[in-house]
Amino acid sequence: MSKVIIIGSGIGGLTAGNLLAKKGHSVTIFESHSAPGGYTAGFWTKGFYFESGTLSFEASGSIFKAMKDIGVYDKIDFVRQKSRWVSADFDGLLENYADFKKLILSAYPDEKERLNKYFAEVDRMYNAMPTDQPMAELYDGLSYTIKLTSSMLSGIKFMGIYKQYNDVTIDEFTAQYFEKDSKLYMLLKGLGYPEMSAWIIGGAVSSFLEDYWTVKSGMQSWADVLAENFKSLGGELRLKSYVDKIITKNGTAVGVSCDGNIYDADYVISAGDYKKTFLKLLDDQSLIPKDTLEGIKSAEVSEGIFTVYLGLNISNEKLNEYMKIPHVMYFDEKPGADVGNPNDAEYFQKVSFNLYSNSLFDSKLSPEGKSSLMIQAVSPRKWMDNWGNGDEGKYKELKENAKNTLIQKASLVIPDLANIIEYADSATPLTYERFTHNTDGATSAWSWNPKKRFYKNPISNATNTPVKNLFIGSCWASQIGGVPGAIAAAYKCAKSIK
Repeated sequence: MSKVIIIGSGIGGLTAGNLLAKKGHSVTIFESHSAPGGYTAGFWTKGFYFESGTLSFEASGSIFKAMKDIGVYDKIDFVRQKSRWVSADFDGLLENYADFKKLILSAYPDEKERLNKYFAEVDRMYNAMPTDQPMAELYDGLSYTIKLTSSMLSGIKFMGIYKQYNDVTIDEFTAQYFEKDSKLYMLLKGLGYPEMSAWIIGGAVSSFLEDYWTVKSGMQSWADVLAENFKSLGGELRLKSYVDKIITKNGTAVGVSCDGNIYDADYVISAGDYKKTFLKLLDDQSLIPKDTLEGIKSAEVSEGIFTVYLGLNISNEKLNEYMKIPHVMYFDEKPGADVGNPNDAEYFQKVSFNLYSNSLFDSKLSPEGKSSLMIQAVSPRKWMDNWGNGDEGKYKELKENAKNTLIQKASLVIPDLANIIEYADSATPLTYERFTHNTDGATSAWSWNPKKRFYKNPISNATNTPVKNLFIGSCWASQIGGVPGAIAAAYKCAKSIK
């Protein structure tokens, strides 16, 4: 058996740790934060629980299989996360893609002809998506071969869509049907990450509307279950332990440095940010080919978010009267709301936002008679000179202005919101970077824009690195990341270690 060090206890690190410990390997996970979870985590303050990263996940077939493989599925309260879609023109609780089409067609009858043409193509994308069976990466031996073959056969129609739209952004696709800056253009180009590849649209609508899940008791409870199971298998979880160097010898990863101590290992898995792994942690950058290193430096990451955390002095029952469901997506994007423009001081006045309440899923996540609320909006990278360019006073001013702007916008759903707030705080992309070490507070690994790819193949999962016995075991092993990407990477890492 081998000695393995894992850097980071996000969903990738915890999954890899459990799989490897279950096989009998000696595994230590180093986590810089005071609790496990990474982006799959949450926190308590003033009696309120809030998510500190991921709100939900898709690809439930793969996630549930992974948790069953580890042996913790029955210990986690997975629940479907449905959503209410709201704008000045529509308001609907959506169960599936058919509901979405009906909602939009009803809201914009004068655009029926254009919408029918648009939906005809999106239907083709949606119908080409493979059924939600567990990923082939989650299998071994003959089962892997059978599953891979089956996936390839069922994905023939999908590959046609992929080839057609691989290099087309969702903005470009939507502009084929609607005038730029029109209501429908602004709405439909927002079905997913900004400027993502158009081939993802089918998966986006099927995931958002039919296969989105969360954890009733909060994402932190999921991380805690995985952490406890890992320790019960003999694994060691070291919290508040920031790894400052990955140590190599003769081109091979042989350990890490943490708090002035050296820890030896046969293998190292970096279950965190790809850029930080090679630009900050690796002790010898000469091991990375020059063109690869330059590519790592220049590659763009996915957008960050700005989050407002509110503890409300109204009951969950009253909050539910306003929200009707724990997750509300309010579409209010206006012309000029360009997430690629970091210099627009009025950006948060123009952008759409989401509302999310953990306490509507589980009343135990807020004090009795009170409720919790999160308001989120996608944020430009390095907004306003990277949030004040290190000027603490400017940073606080920008943060406060963005928070108040989103509270005001959220009052479209929750009247008089500003006057029922008992606790308020907020997080910028810099906050997320500080706690997760994700470059620029990236929410889902690399940029989803096909013009700005890091990996040539955006649907691959690349855990191997130029350094022998150093693997990437996080969502950063794939272009678009996410919880499914992190779990696929964890399985690949576990298979690579003998």
